[in-house]
Amino acid sequence: MATLQTIRDRAGILIAVIIGLAILAFVLGDFLGKGNSQRIGMKKKLEIAEIAKHSVSYLEYDKRVNDLIDIYKLSGNTSIDEATNLSIQQQAWDQMIREYIMSEEYKNIGLAVSSEELFDLIQGDNPHQYVRQLFTDPQSGMFNRSALIQFLKNMENDPSGNQKKYWMFMESQINDEQMFTKYINLIQKGLYVNSLQASNNIANNSKQVDFNYIVQSYSSIPDSAVSISDKELRDYYQKHQDDYEQSASRNIEYVVFEVKASQNDIANAEEWINDIKPEFEASSNTEQFINANSDEPYDAKNYKQDELSEVLREFMFNNEPGAVYGPYMENESYRLAKLNNINMIPDSVRARHILISPNTERTTRQASAIADSLKSLIEKGSDFALLALTNSDDQGSAQIGGDLGWFADGTMVQPFNEACFNGNKGDLTIVETQFGYHIIEILDQGPKSKKVQVSILIRSIQPSTNTYEQIYSEASRFAGLNDTYDKFIASVEKEGINKRIANDIKEDDRQIPGLESPRSLIRAVYQSDKNNIVLDINHQAVFELEDKFVVAYLTDVKEKGTAPYEQVISDLEFNVRKEKKAEKIIKSIQEKINTTSGMNELADALNLRVKQASGINFNSFSIPGAGIEPALTGTVLAMDENSISNPVKGLNGVYVAEVTAVRENKTQDAELQRNSMLTNLRNRANYEVYNALLENAAVVDKRSKFY
Repeated sequence: MATLQTIRDRAGILIAVIIGLAILAFVLGDFLGKGNSQRIGMKKKLEIAEIAKHSVSYLEYDKRVNDLIDIYKLSGNTSIDEATNLSIQQQAWDQMIREYIMSEEYKNIGLAVSSEELFDLIQGDNPHQYVRQLFTDPQSGMFNRSALIQFLKNMENDPSGNQKKYWMFMESQINDEQMFTKYINLIQKGLYVNSLQASNNIANNSKQVDFNYIVQSYSSIPDSAVSISDKELRDYYQKHQDDYEQSASRNIEYVVFEVKASQNDIANAEEWINDIKPEFEASSNTEQFINANSDEPYDAKNYKQDELSEVLREFMFNNEPGAVYGPYMENESYRLAKLNNINMIPDSVRARHILISPNTERTTRQASAIADSLKSLIEKGSDFALLALTNSDDQGSAQIGGDLGWFADGTMVQPFNEACFNGNKGDLTIVETQFGYHIIEILDQGPKSKKVQVSILIRSIQPSTNTYEQIYSEASRFAGLNDTYDKFIASVEKEGINKRIANDIKEDDRQIPGLESPRSLIRAVYQSDKNNIVLDINHQAVFELEDKFVVAYLTDVKEKGTAPYEQVISDLEFNVRKEKKAEKIIKSIQEKINTTSGMNELADALNLRVKQASGINFNSFSIPGAGIEPALTGTVLAMDENSISNPVKGLNGVYVAEVTAVRENKTQDAELQRNSMLTNLRNRANYEVYNALLENAAVVDKRSKFY
């Protein structure tokens, strides 16, 4: 019978979801307690997006995020790290935008998925792939319809309501996908390629040319030989404003006050390790003592001599159990090491197992009883491999009779590892781990060698609270004395502080090289004024980012839209100068063309070398010796054989080309070409249609105000 646990085991590939953050309660309190005009203003403050002129609130987005978190957890994933968190937020965002955009489209054309259609997608002869993946028998690879029906019948009896919640999410995903599929099918049916388009495409793709060319590069004329005026720069700027579109970004300069352990912190750690040494030496339960006192947990691994750190090798392999080495310093920590045991154990073991895990249908006690029963059957002669195939919850090894092959010491979880490496060939035992109960049979063992168990008590050298306070005070002093950029620069030079720079910071960026978790700083940067110190929402200038205190200054602001003239003047000078160089070169070449005959004579007159290119067509990415030059490619493909072009203004210089051969392959079938073009066009519809709708929706993303 399929249960939620069964679905959890197979749902990972279906659901990639995320974690959300808490609602701004204090904002909501204000929102609910104000008058209408203030509520409108507060509503605007809570706006997280504009999609096709619809205002979307933070509350709606936050609910979507939290709903996806619930589904993520119901899929058996309880650990949510920062990467997962960001992934869930992005999925909720994409899902929300898609619904806003597509729901309007569906409504306009009367598109829907009927209840009968949805039923057929779930329980029909050809269920949706999501349903198939969840209810396919892993042993046979066959879709288990009875398990699906049983799950749907029992779903309402789940007192937690989780099974129904999960299933309703799955149904909504299937419904949304079916709606979009129908919509795209309608679009695709309206696409067409006629015979003229097919013929033109054949002609364009089949034509190839060979040609000779010369090029005079723009760099051949020194910049000093070309004068440019402010009017020319401004005229060029007005005509090419589309070339200077930019996204919003910020530049900052900042200083870092790194929190490092002081000499006093080091002395305190050394004193602590010396004081605790007698207790460590006298402790009878070393594992318990280390777990209670060490900065790192107990490690039960058996070490070969070359696996130990160099400082411990000789001591541990030449003393008796109970001997203690240290204190000694390693990896920024003080340490004491005790020799626990000396063992003769193999380097590797081959074993097989049957895993019986507790689940929603089986308690821990029942799992233990089943394991005991199976062990008894094996001892009485039952086939281990067959029992593994029919009973083990480790589906990977169950298919091969539970065989885990050969594995090294330390590969498996501790209880499992100890049973295999401390036991003997032929042993049959039951071990409990976090996965359940394992019936283990040791099939073979490698040669045994001397190994030692070493318990290490670790005291990390870390900054104390007092050290944090001292460094924070230093950062606060710096910020208080240097509240403007000019003061900051003067102070940096005077005190010899290392100034750092971060450029082109986007509002939704989550990283600044060299800084951990800098989102609070990035949000503050976008609320600050140019050439001022950056302040957080509480008007504090010192940002605590992991083990660093940061004081930053906003040095440049670029807003979304056309870059201001003054900001791009160096680029304008380059382009205008190149245009004027092109004019000079074209004039010079044209004069030589009028007084010479043929490409070679023209090249000699200009002191240039003739280059060759062959097999160039409309799909050619670049030209040998010239690189990417679309103007030259288009020119030669429009020329006749044995003709010479006028000067062509390219990206890197001015060209003259002589076409030496033209070849056309017109044998390609026009109908075959038409069908190929139509297939390509319909495939593009899958993503280009939605991208066009997305662009038309003019989405305004304001998530960076909240995250």
